[in-house]
Amino acid sequence: MKKAETLDWIKRTRIVPVVRAASADEALRLADALVEGGIDILEITMTVPGAIEAIRQLAQREDVLVGAGTVLDPETANQCIDAGARFIVSPALNTETVKACNEAGILCAPGALTPTEVVAAHQAGGDVIKVFPCDSLGGAGYLKSLKAPLPHIPLMPTGGVSLATIRAFFEAGAIAVGAGSSLVDPSLTHEDLVARARAFRLAASPP
Repeated sequence: MKKAETLDWIKRTRIVPVVRAASADEALRLADALVEGGIDILEITMTVPGAIEAIRQLAQREDVLVGAGTVLDPETANQCIDAGARFIVSPALNTETVKACNEAGILCAPGALTPTEVVAAHQAGGDVIKVFPCDSLGGAGYLKSLKAPLPHIPLMPTGGVSLATIRAFFEAGAIAVGAGSSLVDPSLTHEDLVARARAFRLAASPP
């Protein structure tokens, strides 16, 4: 899959669930519920024990776009790419990680918060910039202010995304949102997580 196809998939689904779990098996269980609920993108974070193996298993599915999150260095990025990750997300900018992704033809979403950081991440080769933690500076209102002088940079806010706020983030100019515990809650039953995923998918649908 080419980088442009990955970006199109993200723009189409508009939600990137941030999967944090106590084990790879739990991450796979959460993934099954999210996909059943209509969300066909999964970001498996490196804080999950056995995360790379979970990515490897999910990458075999044709109905899912799987990526890696909380990737802090190029070595980890390359391991995730070798396992089948189609995108790499970081909470901050590491230029060597971005370089590794670009050399592999894999979409990279480095993290940034301020205008200076966002521009630096974009100029370093980031394809989508993860605005994180977006809620710390005002959520959707901050994103709108950030987007005004930077309309050419694709932004994916993460932090503070919920069913109550998701629409405002899209109205502010987000191409997609990263949704963490408000969506991916390991304490929920399979049925409840499926229902929550469906609610998020509906809320993220274009008007």
